[in-house]
Amino acid sequence: MTLPGAVTLIDLRPPELRFQEPLERLTRLPIRTLTLAQIEEGTHGLQPADGPLVVICERGVRSGLAARFLRADGLDATAYPGGVPALKREAAT
Repeated sequence: MTLPGAVTLIDLRPPELRFQEPLERLTRLPIRTLTLAQIEEGTHGLQPADGPLVVICERGVRSGLAARFLRADGLDATAYPGGVPALKREAAT
């Protein structure tokens, strides 16, 4: 999946993984860090004005669930298939 130019990335990874491999090294898109629990509970603070959202996690499993919750909240959200490894492959091309 090629990331569109006008999206906000939602990073679901735990802090230690975000520290080890910051997404800022792979993209210049805006990035918000949230937990799946924040998304499930509706305490994520995201608004439609945040624009289209692309949710990413380590392998791509939790991002699909999170994107479904965000769509149920009325937001334009998709999951990034394959997680960070797929984003790294895209960034390398």
